[in-house]
Amino acid sequence: MQLSQRISGLTAGGSDGWDVFYRARGMVADGVPVTELTIGEHDIRTDPTILAAMNASAKGGHTGYAMVPGVGDLRDEVATRLQTRTGVATTRDNVVITPGGQAALFAAHHATCDEGDVALYCDPYYATYPGTIRGVGAVPRAIVTSPEQAFQPSFVDIAKQARGARSLLVNTPNNPTGVVYDRATVEGIARACCEYDLWCISDEVYDTQVWEGEHISPRTMDGMAERTLVVGSMSKSHAMTGSRVGWVAGPAPVIEQLINLATHTTYGVPGYIQDAALFALNEGPALEEKVAAPFRRRRLVAQGLIATQNVAKLVPSGGAMYLMLDMRATGLSGEDFANRLLDAHQIAVMPGESFGTAAAGHIRVAMTVDDDAFVAALTTVLNFAGDLV
Repeated sequence: MQLSQRISGLTAGGSDGWDVFYRARGMVADGVPVTELTIGEHDIRTDPTILAAMNASAKGGHTGYAMVPGVGDLRDEVATRLQTRTGVATTRDNVVITPGGQAALFAAHHATCDEGDVALYCDPYYATYPGTIRGVGAVPRAIVTSPEQAFQPSFVDIAKQARGARSLLVNTPNNPTGVVYDRATVEGIARACCEYDLWCISDEVYDTQVWEGEHISPRTMDGMAERTLVVGSMSKSHAMTGSRVGWVAGPAPVIEQLINLATHTTYGVPGYIQDAALFALNEGPALEEKVAAPFRRRRLVAQGLIATQNVAKLVPSGGAMYLMLDMRATGLSGEDFANRLLDAHQIAVMPGESFGTAAAGHIRVAMTVDDDAFVAALTTVLNFAGDLV
């Protein structure tokens, strides 16, 4: 018996580029102490007040089937949040609650792409993007961005790949680069979507982690509200990664169809988790800033450390919990540098090649260990790079 080509071909065969990460986790399992600067997992955990709300809801009986579109009050709150932040009119009819941002990405591509359609995404990319596109039967096509342009896709970059495509997936603030797209970039995205009749799928899960510049949603551009699906999540903004609660926001007719999809796939999100998410959103910006503060603080420290040397170069780090370092001056690929660093100093970082071809020769550093450990690890990374030149 054979499996479907769709499921067996999610990663297009071969390595998914995360060999260094898996090797580091293997070392940890064997008892070797490794400083992991790899994945975007907060070093703090979900706030106790959120957990208390979740516990109270569960004990109160909200443990049965929840409404498939999402609890009405949560959909209202997400809609209010989006309207307040963007100025775009949004109601619960524009929102469906999903089991995290990843499920939202999958649903958004299901809504916009048929079997064999071309779906665009930007390289470097979050690891699941191509597989998500393949998972709905579409064909991923990369828009390769340039480190010299801070990995921001231009209208010309998109236009070169847009003919015959159905959708464009963008992500700002960006994982893996930490770049926040500027207004000119977002305007170029909107122009390309309108001129080439593309759906825009905008991954905005890091919208509360902006250190420089401003977060601009493509949905706010002229002509874009009717062709944009915004993916959001509680994972990064509220350190609720394991709770698996996110959303898709977009035109009401699309959301209606996504509710139908949820009925046939996830059948919704547990009610007590939704109640906890509602509680967290009602806590307002103060809680979001509390979650974001360690990354804001560590980024400033990192900028100071990086400024003391001239081998590793920092890609403009405007947001998110990552730093992208250009290590090409060492003469090594990102993968070779990461493997040597892991062997020599038991520090794990992600090679740029894990996220596509554009960031070859770079490494991604997650700012996800406590301040002292982060400073010590980054100092070692920079010294190690200097010793290679």
